[in-house]
Amino acid sequence: MSPELREAAARGEPTPLTLAEKFRFFRRVMALIGLLIVFVPLHYAWRIFAYGSPFPMLFLRYAGRVAGARTTRIGTPLRRDVFFVANHISWIDILTLAGASGTAFVAKHELSQVPVISWLCSLNRTVYVKREDRLGVAEQINALREALQDNWSVTVFPEGTTTDGQSLLPFKTSMMSVLEPPPPGVLVQPVLIDYGDVAEEIAWIGEEGGMNNARRILARKGSFELKLHFLEPFSPEEFRGRKAIGARARAAIEAALLTTLGKPLRVFKHDVVPVRYAAPRDEMPLE
Repeated sequence: MSPELREAAARGEPTPLTLAEKFRFFRRVMALIGLLIVFVPLHYAWRIFAYGSPFPMLFLRYAGRVAGARTTRIGTPLRRDVFFVANHISWIDILTLAGASGTAFVAKHELSQVPVISWLCSLNRTVYVKREDRLGVAEQINALREALQDNWSVTVFPEGTTTDGQSLLPFKTSMMSVLEPPPPGVLVQPVLIDYGDVAEEIAWIGEEGGMNNARRILARKGSFELKLHFLEPFSPEEFRGRKAIGARARAAIEAALLTTLGKPLRVFKHDVVPVRYAAPRDEMPLE
């Protein structure tokens, strides 16, 4: 994809697709529908006899492959009683992280209102949160605490938005309040999601709509490597409160990202109103 088209997408302009790209998009959509036809009945049949169906994880794993991701797992993800903290670049993060670890996610409440997507999220035990609902924070924290007590792994993206793989935003730690105090035996494991050279092409940033991003990704040629770096876990009991826990996780992710990039991180150049992030204009190069 040319830099010009990528910049246009970030400005919110629709990305034109060639005939070949439209064919690849259609083929991948049909493959995703095929996965649903196979795995959804298996999931509900399993739930008749037992709890903890493996089929949502398998569906998400293969859906990530259909989308083009070839995932390499670096390090060992904890399986139970773990709170993953990760950077965030694309909706593909969710497919591959869940496919690699079976984790549930903390997601924006808006997703619970989207047909099909909300249903898929429910299969994977998603916990929804409302950023603007300050009165409901305690209820949301209780939902997270119940998820952890049920021996799930739970993933949170504390940047609150997707970035470009070259930046790391400040962490919003309100959803880490579930770790104040930490549930017994729960560990925190930072995760670096690394798309390598294609990070900026894959990233869902700026004013781009979700449908346009999905069309772009599903229409692109070939596959791409995605590395999931499961970093050293730590006990939240060693830190005083969610802000200290968030700072420790962010420092680990930043260090791993610096090593992966081999250069300093750059300032994220897009404003993100919901998380009150404004790009520092004086630090951005002139076009």
